[in-house]
Amino acid sequence: MKNRSYIIAILSLFVFAASCSDDFLEEKRDLTGVNEDVFKDPVLGQAYVDYIYGMFLPANNGTGFLSTQTASENGTFNTIFAQTTDELAGETDFNKVWATISNINNHANKYFGQPMSNNINNNTWTRLRQINMFLTEVDKYGMEEEVKNKLKGQLYFWRAWQYFELVRLYGGVPIVLTAQIPTVENIEENSIPRSNTSDCIAQISADLDQAMELLPGKWDDSNWGRITSGAAAALKGRVLLTYASPLFNPNDDQTKWQAAYEANLAAKELLEQNGFGLYRTGTLENGEAWANMFLAEFNNPEAVIVYGFNKQDVGGNFTKNSGWEQAIRPREINGAGSVSPTRQLVESFPMKDGKAINDPSSSYTYDPNKFYKNRDPRFYKSFAYNGSIWPYNGNPSFKLWTYSWKKKNDANTGYTPTETKGANASGIYIRKASNLSANNSINNFQQSGTDFMELRFAEVVLNLAESAIGVGKLGEGLEGLKSIRERAGIENKDGAFGLADVTGSRDKLFKAILDERKVEFAYEGKRFYDLRRWMLFDNATGMNTRLGIPVLNGTRRTGYRITLKNGDVEYIGEKDPMLPNSENNNEAPVVSRTTTTYPEGIDTYEEYVDYLYDNYFVVHVKDDLDPTNASPAWTFKWYPEYYYFGIHQNILNSSPYLEQTKGWNSLNGAGTFDPLQ
Repeated sequence: MKNRSYIIAILSLFVFAASCSDDFLEEKRDLTGVNEDVFKDPVLGQAYVDYIYGMFLPANNGTGFLSTQTASENGTFNTIFAQTTDELAGETDFNKVWATISNINNHANKYFGQPMSNNINNNTWTRLRQINMFLTEVDKYGMEEEVKNKLKGQLYFWRAWQYFELVRLYGGVPIVLTAQIPTVENIEENSIPRSNTSDCIAQISADLDQAMELLPGKWDDSNWGRITSGAAAALKGRVLLTYASPLFNPNDDQTKWQAAYEANLAAKELLEQNGFGLYRTGTLENGEAWANMFLAEFNNPEAVIVYGFNKQDVGGNFTKNSGWEQAIRPREINGAGSVSPTRQLVESFPMKDGKAINDPSSSYTYDPNKFYKNRDPRFYKSFAYNGSIWPYNGNPSFKLWTYSWKKKNDANTGYTPTETKGANASGIYIRKASNLSANNSINNFQQSGTDFMELRFAEVVLNLAESAIGVGKLGEGLEGLKSIRERAGIENKDGAFGLADVTGSRDKLFKAILDERKVEFAYEGKRFYDLRRWMLFDNATGMNTRLGIPVLNGTRRTGYRITLKNGDVEYIGEKDPMLPNSENNNEAPVVSRTTTTYPEGIDTYEEYVDYLYDNYFVVHVKDDLDPTNASPAWTFKWYPEYYYFGIHQNILNSSPYLEQTKGWNSLNGAGTFDPLQ
């Protein structure tokens, strides 16, 4: 990424330091004062709006690809929802066994928010208060209309964003459109009950309509990353698609699907009018264009909502740098090696003709021992596997090796990884959105400016396709799917990029959409919400059976263990079986991974890797990603209550006027709030 001085999430810090009075800052601290200069001066008004951006955007060194605020009560980002899917392993508050489902436990997601205090904390209701204060006050003063409208439009968007984050977790929540004062004396004024989910969706839509009306379709380069009218329209499409999905639409109400269809069609058309579209710079067939979009910056047509990072080093400190590159790179080259994809997710990527790996109609036969062969081009841009080349600035031909072996042939001896600085858990790495020119000599890949696209144009296409299928426009839905696969570089051997067998069936097309989203948006923070809005964790509604999608509940997520065989038996020895050493006449004990003299008939490194997998590597299921210390073995546990989260008792104690969600209990008895109303 470019070194750029304009970074939305930190602009407010500079502007406040340079322009704001001490009085203004003090008034913001105590949440009670209003300095009218903020609503007169465009510079101060812009600083205020940028401050709001900063409350929603990932922090410095953030990994936006996996992290989300919506499992946090205090504005921090974490990966807990990604681990509550088939993307990443690990025990979380939302996939483990509890003695009882209770509103005093952490599985009563605390994102509903802490009560406001007399300090600015980055939590749900404080964010809303700051937004509401600006929207209710700015019209009272004399700021220039054109400037004011753009500022208001951005905050209408962020208010809608915040409410949608709440509604898709809890259903209806209190609708607060004025700035509440967090004092005991005003408790009655602040005692606003939960509104129906339908009313919340209507308010979110109204705010997004306002944003669309007030915002430009595109900003200049100095304002790249600000919310546009198209971004507001795209979020409205996401909102109404969620509302049309089985979570909020169990009776398949066609009016909800129609509203989602119209919103997503309008979003796509508005974005296209302003130059947005699928990123296509680079060769399609090998996935180059698909991979390039993650590193493109200004005027990236794919980036509908983008979180900007920067690689500037200011006084020895990185300013809003992206932590993604450092997180995914191996420890062997000074990365963190901290993201371990699951075998379940890797196997979701189809073959290069678009057929599933277990589809007998595919032109290619899937070999579990050579799982990397003949796959969807996105596979090679999303994962780095044992033997693959994964360049970086210091080594453009760096080869990743993740095999392991035993030094002694007994049950108590564990496997030794060839990665001397430590291996990741799953034997395969995520390389999606990796910058192949990244530099590990400056703070170990931390000088990274890779942006994160929270909402890509591809999502708009798939949201429209899913909505079209919902209203019975099956052909239109299929065309949207095909456009995504065509850009990905999938072969078109059946005239439908591998989807000829799903035409004409609404349920098969719904499954195809969800399968495509699983691949296209892997590790982009979408999977948890897709599984949840389609109620696919546990088959409680029969949805998994209906669509033919595997159930996650009761499973273990696994990885890859790659060992070597010496002849017909597994290699056992003290030395790395593929590295030359002095005790072995400077030859590798089994076979060399560093040789440039290939066996007869093999001419390239790629062919040599195939040779190694055919003759030496043995690929096993690695079953220690999820906890292993339980008996019987730990398995993923999903409770139906998580489809509509309950409100934690901490919130109910300070806000007793709130109804608890049905299916959850509180100190006042069983929950009465129906999220389907």
